[in-house]
Amino acid sequence: MEPTLVWTGLAIYVAAVIVIALMSRKGMQRELNDYFLARRAMGGVLSALSYGATTYSAFMLVGLAGLTYQGGVGALGFELVYLSGMVLVVYFGPRFWMAGKKYGYVTPSEMLGDRYNSRAVAVVTAVASCLFLIPYSSVQLAGVGYLLSGMSGGAISFTTGALIATVLAIVLALIAGIRSVAWTDAFQALIMIVTSVGVVWVVARGLGGFDGLFSALERDYPEWLTVPGNGFFSFATFLGLTLPWFFFSISNPQVSQRLFMLSSLAEMRRMLLLFLGYGLIYTLVAILWGFSALVHSPDLENPDLATPALLSSPLVPPVLGLIVMIGILAAAISTIDSILLTLSSLVARDVYGNLGREGDAANQLRVGRWVMPLIALLAYGFAELQLDLIAVLSVSSSAGLLVMVPAIIGAFYWKRGTAAGVLSAVVTGGLLVIFLELTKTKPLGLSSGIWGLGVSALLFVVVSLFTKAPEDKADRFVGGIRRLIREKGAF
Repeated sequence: MEPTLVWTGLAIYVAAVIVIALMSRKGMQRELNDYFLARRAMGGVLSALSYGATTYSAFMLVGLAGLTYQGGVGALGFELVYLSGMVLVVYFGPRFWMAGKKYGYVTPSEMLGDRYNSRAVAVVTAVASCLFLIPYSSVQLAGVGYLLSGMSGGAISFTTGALIATVLAIVLALIAGIRSVAWTDAFQALIMIVTSVGVVWVVARGLGGFDGLFSALERDYPEWLTVPGNGFFSFATFLGLTLPWFFFSISNPQVSQRLFMLSSLAEMRRMLLLFLGYGLIYTLVAILWGFSALVHSPDLENPDLATPALLSSPLVPPVLGLIVMIGILAAAISTIDSILLTLSSLVARDVYGNLGREGDAANQLRVGRWVMPLIALLAYGFAELQLDLIAVLSVSSSAGLLVMVPAIIGAFYWKRGTAAGVLSAVVTGGLLVIFLELTKTKPLGLSSGIWGLGVSALLFVVVSLFTKAPEDKADRFVGGIRRLIREKGAF
């Protein structure tokens, strides 16, 4: 594709999202609750589109397509596990929402710190989230870098593409906080789904229709249609990839924080149903992209180039390819700015708020806005390393966040849980995940996420049993949420 066409499309997209972000400032108040949570008044449709754009990032149409190219239909099962994990929102969503309404929590770490009656818990879980989400942010930047470089034939370098994404994410997050992020997410989600479905149809026609596509796969790549197939998706690999994805909706703070933002449980229900439909369509599209790229361009050295290779091929008209490129760019940007906003709220509310001036919300907001560019630059530096498959790196980042799952479940269901149990679980489990990822070690053939979750769960339970629980706090929190659940008729 001509570089001039790529730059033109990029300029139009940037102008559109900035205008939408500026329009979203109407009625905004410069206060912490509005900037990070939109006054807890978001509707289900906007939330579903924003949730979809935040969750389905460059990982999907670049990473998941690449994973399909590499390992076959196992990638479909891997992503469907994520959708099945949304059952956790059915159970934990109302509890997060009620806790936020009742106690005014801004971040999941603040909720954990209050529930376990420990500032250290809030600080440590916030720092752990930053530690593992910065690499995940870098995945999105790398996706944009690969995309623009591949689409322009190298005229736009990987570095330039990643830098453009970094700057744009910072600008969108700073303009109006979660308001600008949510409205631009909604716009971007519509671009993502419409353009991606359109390309699947066009590419399939170019390959002889869906019958022709799957006939070619059955003839030339039959092992890609079975599990473990070509050997990539062994059981241990599949389990290691899917476990972090199943718990994604409660372990990743940029997602669970959105459960504080909805105006009612009815809107949460609407959000969940719409997101599930959106997610299923988008998942099938990404898998079909990967298979189409395999049939059309079977000799790619880097599977993450499957999507750029497909979009720049003669199968896709240049203008359509450009529109889809913008859709993938939108997917990545929507995830990055959401993560930036969440991480800045964690630093401001839970780190600065507990180590600095706790009650000064104005200062916390100021700190959050100042640290946002710093977090983005750290993610950009990480993206420049160009590590591993995008899909695998995404899961590796989420594997570290699994160590907080026992503390989250315990917060709502186990009064005996203690701050010491949380701290030992998060610190030890997190360090174990980092060690295993850096050394690329898999004891007994199991991935870092499995070990991290197992060790953190064991430590949380054992240490809690040997330390004193905050009985009054636990009774008020757990009992209060249970009463509200019964009153609202939720699960």
